Amino acid sequence: MNEEPVPAEETKEGYDYREHNYKKFLFVTILTAIAAVAVFADLYCTTCSYMSFTELIKAIFTPDRAERVNVLIVREIQAPIAVIGILCGATFGFAGAVMQTMLNNPLASPYTLGISSGASLGAALAIAFGASALAIGYIAIPAFAFCFSMIICVFIFFISKRQNFNATILILAGVGIVQLFSALQSMLQYFIDSETLRNITFWTMGSLEKATWKVDALILVLFVVIFIYLYRKSWCLTAMRLGDNKARSLGIDVGNLRKQMFVLISILTAATVSFVGAIGFIGIVAPHICRMIVGEDQRYLLISSALLGACILEIADILSKTITVGIVYPVGIITAVIGLPFYFSLLLKKKAIM
Repeated sequence: MNEEPVPAEETKEGYDYREHNYKKFLFVTILTAIAAVAVFADLYCTTCSYMSFTELIKAIFTPDRAERVNVLIVREIQAPIAVIGILCGATFGFAGAVMQTMLNNPLASPYTLGISSGASLGAALAIAFGASALAIGYIAIPAFAFCFSMIICVFIFFISKRQNFNATILILAGVGIVQLFSALQSMLQYFIDSETLRNITFWTMGSLEKATWKVDALILVLFVVIFIYLYRKSWCLTAMRLGDNKARSLGIDVGNLRKQMFVLISILTAATVSFVGAIGFIGIVAPHICRMIVGEDQRYLLISSALLGACILEIADILSKTITVGIVYPVGIITAVIGLPFYFSLLLKKKAIM
């Protein structure tokens, strides 16, 4: 008597696969919930001294029933800061995941290619020459930062193009650029007055305090467009983690794909850093934590890295405002304090992450 075949979805392998995917989906869902809660917590921490939680909720969801001053504070001043924390954190986490895949290097991040160093030098020049005192200072500083970031990207692009976008060449070129621009910025700071130096230092430490809805909208549009484009290539990115030779054997044009990833991530990171300054370690920490949970499947790794990056930066922003009453620390300091121990743990466990 012949037995009926067991459907694939009922086999142990099928069950394990579904269970594994369910755990990944659950992780993404939890991160989404934490990010949403963190936004409300950020708003409450910055407004609790002059309005109750009930008044905060009214100002957000029913502004016609709330006091006008509360609506103005929440919606026009504090909400853009909370939202840009989510957007920038998502950008850094996503960019870090893509760069680690692109370079096949576990310690790669948006800073590896010198993009942030270019932004820092551009902003420092703008501040040193008095752009912050002009009526268009709020535009001039990000514009200088973005332009210098893109100059770096173009320079590295043409160097790497001659080597077919070899990952090692990209990393070495980025390291060289970081050292050069750090030296130029130090030289600039040597000749300026103490007040200007203080402004430059505060910018390079990273801050979300100058966020506006227009800035949020710009970063959101860039992030969504670039995320969707690269997410549609998740299978190709996953194959790249097997190595260039294996990816080519699967029909993937590794050089062209690496070129696309480089250009898109450079634009996204440059635009983000030009508004909030150099906020480090999120691009290293978020992808590694997510990789330990969801593995190398880029469908889940990209979105979970973005969400975890958003959670980390939003929580860091909350800490920057609550550690000391009446003092707001640059959020870049908080992310560095959070990220450095994890970074050194990665170095000590290098064999486990390669």
